[in-house]
Amino acid sequence: MAGLRLGPLLRYTDGSSATVWAETSRPCTAEVRCADGSGGTARTFQVAGHHYALVPVTGLSPGTATAYEVFLDGTRVWPLPGSPFPPSVIRTLGEEDGLRVAFGSCRWAAPPAGGKDPVGPDALDTLAARIAADAEGERPDVLLLLGDQVYADETSADTRRWLAARRDLDDPPGSEVADYEEYTRLYHESWLDPEVRWLLSTVPSYMIFDDHDLVDDWNTSAAWVADMRATDWWQERVVSGLMSYWVHQHAGNLSPAELAADPLYAAVRETPDGTDVLRAFAARADADPASVRWSYRRDFGRVRLLMVDSRAARVLAEDSRAMLDPEEAKWVREQALDAPGSYDHLLVGTSLPWLLPHLVHDVEEWSAALCRGEKGERWARRGEELRRRADLEHWAAFPDSFAALAALLAEAGSGSRAPATVCVLSGDVHHAYLAEPSWPGRRPGARVVQLTCSPVHNSVPLSIRLGFRFGWSAAARALGRRFRRHGGCAGPPVDWRKTGGPWFGNQLMTLTLRGRSARLRLERARAARGGRAVLRTVTERELSP
Repeated sequence: MAGLRLGPLLRYTDGSSATVWAETSRPCTAEVRCADGSGGTARTFQVAGHHYALVPVTGLSPGTATAYEVFLDGTRVWPLPGSPFPPSVIRTLGEEDGLRVAFGSCRWAAPPAGGKDPVGPDALDTLAARIAADAEGERPDVLLLLGDQVYADETSADTRRWLAARRDLDDPPGSEVADYEEYTRLYHESWLDPEVRWLLSTVPSYMIFDDHDLVDDWNTSAAWVADMRATDWWQERVVSGLMSYWVHQHAGNLSPAELAADPLYAAVRETPDGTDVLRAFAARADADPASVRWSYRRDFGRVRLLMVDSRAARVLAEDSRAMLDPEEAKWVREQALDAPGSYDHLLVGTSLPWLLPHLVHDVEEWSAALCRGEKGERWARRGEELRRRADLEHWAAFPDSFAALAALLAEAGSGSRAPATVCVLSGDVHHAYLAEPSWPGRRPGARVVQLTCSPVHNSVPLSIRLGFRFGWSAAARALGRRFRRHGGCAGPPVDWRKTGGPWFGNQLMTLTLRGRSARLRLERARAARGGRAVLRTVTERELSP
């Protein structure tokens, strides 16, 4: 009899359809049955000995919340027997509904129940517990996970013991994951957490990778890529990482119509074992990043989400560095400017913040100039070393791309049919803050804001706390100007100021969007009496113009 190994995860939803992802123990037919009679079925597909289903659910009514169950070959496997959680539901938005979007990034798997958590309460666990305690209360309509859903290069003690039983950890890559099977271990460790498992079954999630989904500093520079490709373990890591990302994260970002039109999805499903098909795709995606698009667009009524790949789509040649390859940049521009006036809020999800503390921005731009050879070969070597050691590879390290995004956001936020807000949603930097840009001689009608929220569950070293607090100061701005002058950098075409933060801890941001109003809330997971954890509001404010 087929069993449920992982999931279900509620992924894409709209007014009348949804997709539900699951991993099963053997080939079978997966079925989702909803209380209102709607539902769907799908046959599992196989990758590297694992069996998965992505079930399209149709016939849903807009503006409803419908409980559902999962069956494998006719046997009910979800909800789990004796589950303490409320029924999982599929909520669809009505035409007049607002949208509540929760987002964050950087989540180490929480330790098993009863284990000591060295980095404090998990914000996703805590959110799940709050929703479960009041099933009719407030909950996100959408959960955006902005990178580092798993950590391929920073494994837990339990996973290291599992790896050691499988291979010799004295051989590279040591206690990091090496292949597809080891990636599946990370997803099981993270998504079988009871609270998170239930949360992901009842709140639709959309995801994008960041570096730790593959390895720290993934695609920092052409020299970095050359060094990694010279090892005897990187090729298997990157291929396995992209394969597992497609299976566990990317496919669920797509609508049923997009899945039906996707030749890769069809090829994987039509063969008895899709491993070779998916391996070939992942190898091509690594060798020719422009051949694959991981970015995607979702429209939720009058809210538009552009989730932008700021890792794999990079151009790394020093004389033409870009965060996005030309076709990707063109696509992002077209999606942002498509049908002006048709949306009230534009959300741009990118794992890496666009606006950073001014000192960090200036040092990244300076380092990019050194690596281009602006100060000679010796300085170029120093610039590359600094870039890797200090993670200087955000939008600021790609000055032309930073400027292009600044221009696009200003254009999208201008004119008589401009949206009320343009929000850049990011994570990565293990703290939260708000920053707002201003353009010389230009004032967009929309309120444009950088919203950064991280981590969901991770450590926050003292060096990060001190560095980012100082990075926003007047003294830091003056120091940054000296770096720019040394590198001959023109400086950014836009100015900005911090309007909130920095805040530290395990946290989530929530945007509540209704009509042309936007309200932001930042909540931090804190320990409470009785060993429980609660989400405490850190700040709440209006973002509307």
